[in-house]
Amino acid sequence: MLHLRLITPSGRTDEVVRLIENTVGTTHLVVLPGAARNPSGDVVMCDVAREAGDELLTGLQKLGLDTTGSIAVENIDLSLSKRADQAEADAPGEGADAVLWEHLTEETHEESTLSVTYLAFITLATMLAACGVVLDNAVLIVGAMAVGPEFGPLAGICTAAVQRAPRLALRSLIALLVGFAVAMAVTAGFSLFMDAVGLFTKDRLEADRPNTGFIYAPDWFSFVVAVLAGAAGTLSLTSAKSGALVGVAISVTTVPAAANAAVALIYGDAHQTLRSSEQLLLNLLGIVLAGTLTLLLQKWLWSTQRKRTAA
Repeated sequence: MLHLRLITPSGRTDEVVRLIENTVGTTHLVVLPGAARNPSGDVVMCDVAREAGDELLTGLQKLGLDTTGSIAVENIDLSLSKRADQAEADAPGEGADAVLWEHLTEETHEESTLSVTYLAFITLATMLAACGVVLDNAVLIVGAMAVGPEFGPLAGICTAAVQRAPRLALRSLIALLVGFAVAMAVTAGFSLFMDAVGLFTKDRLEADRPNTGFIYAPDWFSFVVAVLAGAAGTLSLTSAKSGALVGVAISVTTVPAAANAAVALIYGDAHQTLRSSEQLLLNLLGIVLAGTLTLLLQKWLWSTQRKRTAA
């Protein structure tokens, strides 16, 4: 269940209440006339089943409540109420399958912002992966994959494509490109330092690497894994099962490929640099393609479900 707290202009409260009452899956409606001070107006609260949440939020936005008042949404972790149980039973579909598009757009907007923290995480992840490729250490590679924050901008690009939000697409693309560029540049400098102190060597990089050789060996399996990971990651975002993102992060070769390319570049190994770059681009393409198609499918399914409910 979701809890909505609304601030409505007094002249529009009746419309808002009618919309809530006519939305299948709502309950616990409360109206506090004149309770709001900034902005001034009435306070309206209600609970709504997650699967009916997007429909209600869309209706509230059509009433202009996001500009003339306020819409706040919270997840309810526990609700002991027969009315709430009935609301969930009445609402179409399953809560786990529901997509809150406004929440998804807001979340991906936040995750795809080019910030100091984002740059720090992707740079540290790439440096960690650089140590992993030189040492042929799979544990370090997995750790670097888990630390990397690149799925945020990738999800932002997918969401922007489906929602037709050019600003979100541009913001996400900038975060992705600048993030990898900065991370690879810093990792190249880090590799030069490690070489100077004798910890990195060209012989180690070009030696037989049974645990990490796949990083610069792109093939169809790389693309297939990226597609599956992109679909799984998108589902984890839309269903609020964020724990699945960890599994997604350690199944695609993005940060390790960028790290291998940076290290190979300073040693003049054109083959590994080129092949690692291909691996990186192949994984990014697979994730974006799968994520976009997954969102389009979810949007179509919920649109069909709404039409059936209305009929």
